[in-house]
Amino acid sequence: MNPLRHARVANLARRSREVLLLSALTGALTGLAVAGFEWMAGQQGLDRLYTLPVPVQVAAPAVGLLLAALALHWLTDDHNPSTSDEYIRNFHDPSHPLDLRPVLGRMVASVATLGSGGALGFEGPSIYVGAAIGTGLQARFRRLFALTDVKVLMVAGAAAGVSAIFKTPATGAIFAMEVPFRDDTAKRMLLPALVGSVTGYLVYVAIYGTEPLFPVGGSPPFGTRELAGAALVGVLAGLGARGFAWLTAWAKDLSSTRQPSFRIAGAACTLAALVVASRLLYGESLTLGAGYNVIEWISTGDRAWWALAVLLVLRTAATTATVAGGGAGGLFVPLVVGGALVGALCGTGLAEPSQTLFPVIGVAAFLGAGYRTPIAAVVFVAESTGRPGFIVPGLIATVVSQLMMGSSSVSKFQAGARVGHLEHRFELPLSTATQTQVLTAPSDATVDRLLTETFVMSRHTTVPIVDQGSYIGIITLDDLRTVDPQERSVTPAAALVHDDAPRASPTWSVEQAVRAMSDAGRDLLPVVDTDGTFIGIVTTTDLLRLDEILAATEGDRGGGLGDVS
Repeated sequence: MNPLRHARVANLARRSREVLLLSALTGALTGLAVAGFEWMAGQQGLDRLYTLPVPVQVAAPAVGLLLAALALHWLTDDHNPSTSDEYIRNFHDPSHPLDLRPVLGRMVASVATLGSGGALGFEGPSIYVGAAIGTGLQARFRRLFALTDVKVLMVAGAAAGVSAIFKTPATGAIFAMEVPFRDDTAKRMLLPALVGSVTGYLVYVAIYGTEPLFPVGGSPPFGTRELAGAALVGVLAGLGARGFAWLTAWAKDLSSTRQPSFRIAGAACTLAALVVASRLLYGESLTLGAGYNVIEWISTGDRAWWALAVLLVLRTAATTATVAGGGAGGLFVPLVVGGALVGALCGTGLAEPSQTLFPVIGVAAFLGAGYRTPIAAVVFVAESTGRPGFIVPGLIATVVSQLMMGSSSVSKFQAGARVGHLEHRFELPLSTATQTQVLTAPSDATVDRLLTETFVMSRHTTVPIVDQGSYIGIITLDDLRTVDPQERSVTPAAALVHDDAPRASPTWSVEQAVRAMSDAGRDLLPVVDTDGTFIGIVTTTDLLRLDEILAATEGDRGGGLGDVS
């Protein structure tokens, strides 16, 4: 092997090992952080709240929303309670790392919201704190990473957060890679995500044990009735998830546009009324907290269909109110609870209902549709129940729910799919391919002059006509050939100019320019400002060269995700 190439390969291998070690460190620190968060918000907050008198439970969510608002006001700049959404949004911003300044404020707001009974999930803050830990470590050791791999430890940390809070290491890695996209995955981050997820899981279970999140006994039935029921669950879960996504989007908009005092008061009154309704109907505060108590309630006896349907409405209203009130938390567990209720509701309509099977596959379908993460949802069901036999019916329900969901999602920051090199070039601003120092001609230039000076020197088949900085139009080589040779010395460019030819705006993207050039059948497109000032040109040659230059630049950076996955 060439000595230089051997040195480069050895360097890549060394950097890959170091990246994986940092992924493990990210996972371990995230596991500790999530364990601490669970102790504060869960054990010291929510668990104790369930033992307090009913009036305290009724008032607690209002106190939590108020404390969350104060924490966001004093400890963050943007007052934004987003947690897992911040991970998804920042994933698609390769030029900027995750902002670490709001982390303290958002985590305090999450403890206040969830510890006081807000109807959101613990996984949102867990993902967020893991992503923040990974971002901080990568900033500290940035020399080990390629410029194109600025998010690798952020993904590893997010995977560790999911893995720890749910005790589901495979789900953590898959969810962190799947959730940024509706129809794709961040495939190149697989190995760092797995390493971070596993180490986060090991640290967390060393503290809290390995008992499954939703322990299920026995073996689920597996026949035609169950498979048909799974498809029915998929239909209802997909429709339900679409409605849930719409409601949460509305609630997020409301929380960002209304005055804090108005939205907190409205959300507090709603949550208090829901607790009262739950106590009157069920004798328990089933609208408080993330909803694990709801799943336990479903599994402890035969429930009437109307009780399940009403509770689904109450729980959805509680989550919507918590989001609208500015509460900080995740939507993963609310989707899980919604799916369990939908599945149990379907189970009551069968001649021989399975109280175990249908709630579980409902979880897979509702969660997979809501976050557009079908693989993670099915794996979550297998890991969180300790019963991998639920995978096949869960997969059927999840696939059907994906079809029913359409293009909706509970997170507006998801991209449709991961774009490749050419697609990414199309999204670039046109300024990256615009020539500003170009050869032009005035409108009084003769055809002879255009032929001998302009076209020969520019080597283009199209030349822009510009007078005193103002764009007039274009002339093509074919236009000049139509002029009688004896008249070329006296025929001005103004007689041949095309002033209706397409022109590009400097605000265009490369894709818009490519489309305009293709539709007009031209190899050159003038770039003109709104006041008619000529800025430059873009050509097909420039676009091809742009792709080659940027691709070569990325290739020379080396290292990073391509080396460790």
